[in-house]
Amino acid sequence: MKALKIATFNVNGIRSRLPALLDWLAREQPDIACLQELKAADRQFPRGELEAAGYGCLYHGQPSWNGVAILARGGEPLEVRRGLPGMEDDQQSRYLEAAVHGVLVGCLYLPNGNPQPGPKFDYKLRWFHCLIEHARTLLVSEHPTLLAGDFNVVPTDQDIYNPKSWRKDALLQPESRACYERLLEQGWTDAVRHLHPQAQVYTFWDYFRNHWARNAGLRIDHLLLNPLLADHLKAAGVDAWVRNEPKASDHAPVWIELSTRKRR
Repeated sequence: MKALKIATFNVNGIRSRLPALLDWLAREQPDIACLQELKAADRQFPRGELEAAGYGCLYHGQPSWNGVAILARGGEPLEVRRGLPGMEDDQQSRYLEAAVHGVLVGCLYLPNGNPQPGPKFDYKLRWFHCLIEHARTLLVSEHPTLLAGDFNVVPTDQDIYNPKSWRKDALLQPESRACYERLLEQGWTDAVRHLHPQAQVYTFWDYFRNHWARNAGLRIDHLLLNPLLADHLKAAGVDAWVRNEPKASDHAPVWIELSTRKRR
């Protein structure tokens, strides 16, 4: 296992946020970056600019909505899967899996599910169940593996500034939280919460009602590690400074550092 820095970042429109994305990559230099909500077709993806910045690219785009990508610093991601098993009829670009720098990476943008109840929430749960089934097969493999992305679920009330005003939101529904818990029960490690069990950690601040200035945030972007990777987990955090930049995404990048040596 080699030392790696791996991050996930919902960019909320890669074309309009490209300068901010390039600034973040230059400053933080993750070895692997998982991106969500590209809002761009494959032909619109800024491959040239990212390659000029030193990153190989793999992307699964969609005009105006959704879209995921995996970037590799000084390398090329090797595609393993595009889309989730069981969701072959899905028209939305939400899952991409690749081998990168010796790690199997599943980059995901889980459906929001609002408004609930209704078809969008049903779709969210169906997608989540397919992810759980696929995650089980990944977990038992002999490869160091992680699931990274915008899960659109607030795992517990600790992960939100004030749960009262969000009780009816799909991100806090008991069914959504139960699905996330089922993932963890398989043996995945929530890296940020594992290393910061009591900390106030947020990854998303709504554009409305002054959420950023008030630090009224939610933790919905996660990095889940299988036991082989969790043994090497060294550090984890959020690049909150990105949320304060001009024309920022409403999310901030979440990152982990992996050590060459196992934790004792």
